[in-house]
Amino acid sequence: MPASDPVQILLAHNHWATRNVLDACAKLTDAQLDQEFEMGAGSLRATMTHVLGALRGWGDLLAQRDQRERLETQDPLSPVQLLEMLDEVGADILATVDSPLDEVLTAERGGKSYSFTRGAILTHVTTHGMHHRAQVLNMLRHLGVDPVPPSSVMEWTFMVDNNS
Repeated sequence: MPASDPVQILLAHNHWATRNVLDACAKLTDAQLDQEFEMGAGSLRATMTHVLGALRGWGDLLAQRDQRERLETQDPLSPVQLLEMLDEVGADILATVDSPLDEVLTAERGGKSYSFTRGAILTHVTTHGMHHRAQVLNMLRHLGVDPVPPSSVMEWTFMVDNNS
């Protein structure tokens, strides 16, 4: 049976669904990965880099360490590098989930200070990922990928339940 704790479900599903779209991206050419679309961050590579960069940034806050350089400012990453980043940041965030969800963490961005509970951060990173994966699925459809990779919580539940 799949997990029943909502935080564990959200994080496991987020990792699984993001891996699925990155696996689909790994089969594409650089030209397809960088094709411009009027959605997301503009291309498959830019959108997935944004998703993983956000995951890494929030993971840094959850771990209460200094923020690392934004991924968007670095050289473009290949789908394989993005998959490696997913595993790194996924494990990083999972290592922080035993902390109380009502703990308040504070971050600074653009010279302004913001405070969030751990629960709000974890909810944001998973819904943020889902929002952008929907855009990526649409980009993949426009590129002729058929079928698009599974990505819903129900698909994850079915696949986990039937592969146990």
